[in-house]
Amino acid sequence: QVQVVESGGGSVQPGGSLRLTCVASGKIFGIPSMGWYRQPPGKQRELIAWIIGSSGTGYSDSVRGRFTISRDNAKNTVYLQMNSLKSEDTAVYYCAMNWNGNEYWGQGTQVTVSS
Repeated sequence: QVQVVESGGGSVQPGGSLRLTCVASGKIFGIPSMGWYRQPPGKQRELIAWIIGSSGTGYSDSVRGRFTISRDNAKNTVYLQMNSLKSEDTAVYYCAMNWNGNEYWGQGTQVTVSS
């Protein structure tokens, strides 16, 4: 059974950093496209970072220059390094994997940025 699990959320002060981890497990072949989404309180879920293949990356305007997505293919793991965090980054963060015609979502991890 293929599944995706996020970890690494927590509370941090403005200007701080966090690193989220997303581990995909199951019989996965190749290098699936992966993305990080977030859903702030009362708002819709949005795509903020993605990685296609080994190194093709993209970011939303709201996080470009502050967040970095990367992956370790040997571990089926994707990371989201978040620096210079702001209060508006507070959200539930989700990892999604697009593989073999299906989309797999994690359960989400809460990130709270507050002084």
